[in-house]
Amino acid sequence: MPYIPKEDRPPLDEIVRALVQAEAGTSGRLNYILFKFCLSTVKPSYTGYRNFIGELAESAAEIRRRLLSPYEDQKIRENGDVHAEGSKRILAFGERPESLE
Repeated sequence: MPYIPKEDRPPLDEIVRALVQAEAGTSGRLNYILFKFCLSTVKPSYTGYRNFIGELAESAAEIRRRLLSPYEDQKIRENGDVHAEGSKRILAFGERPESLE
């Protein structure tokens, strides 16, 4: 979870601002930054790498839970839910609907 104490946030927010200024979230740049950060900070060991990957996975889970899921819910409301169409079966390639047979 990204819920660190409020007093710890200001210096980290400065880093985030610098990353935004550098357009670090585009075209593989974030991947590069995270990889270099791992190389610079993680002690080479199974546990070190596993813990670093765990932080990345939890960050992805938090983004999915807090940002992506509500966005998908909004799009369902706007465009309709695929599940609401009932149990209509999608035909396999080359398969003909029974109504045409």
